[in-house]
Amino acid sequence: MEKKIITVSREFGSGGHSIGEAVAQRMGVPFYDNQLITEVARHSGLSEEFIRENEEYASHSNSFLYQLAMSAAGTYGYPSIYQKLYDAQAHVIQELADKGPCVIVGRCADFILREHRDCLHVFIHADMAHRAAHVLERYGATDKPVEQRLRDKDNRRRNYYRFYTDREWGICTNYHLALDSGLLGFDRCVELILLAAASGH
Repeated sequence: MEKKIITVSREFGSGGHSIGEAVAQRMGVPFYDNQLITEVARHSGLSEEFIRENEEYASHSNSFLYQLAMSAAGTYGYPSIYQKLYDAQAHVIQELADKGPCVIVGRCADFILREHRDCLHVFIHADMAHRAAHVLERYGATDKPVEQRLRDKDNRRRNYYRFYTDREWGICTNYHLALDSGLLGFDRCVELILLAAASGH
């Protein structure tokens, strides 16, 4: 079966966004990354600013404190605002997948769409040197060392993913295809994803 929906999970700085966008362009299908923010805001009633700051990352790098914040409201019989955000994202992602072929980046889409047989789940990674160079080229330097920026972003994504999926982020068994963009290059990653999508069973 040809895989018509591609989910792209990625390490920060690995170029997953650019690779996913190029795949969508080659397939002639919609691409959803930051574009999801408006749809999630419409569905949830939450502000786009709040969604942008909290949609994919744990709100605190300490996962224990984050889990307390995420679950505290449940004590009072209603979901936390973070749970509301995740539920809205999951709903929008399901809607988009049901609507037709597309490429979706991040946001636990691989887990949310795990029952969709026409999905190809991809993880993009690279070594620290390649990711650091990419981040500096795309976002520039800050007061924080670039290696620390990479670790912080990845840790927040890892905590968020673990909390909602009870799975480990970046483990190859959670994906159909794991690609090293530093070794392969962006263009080769795009070609391999297209090849895998076309030849999927």
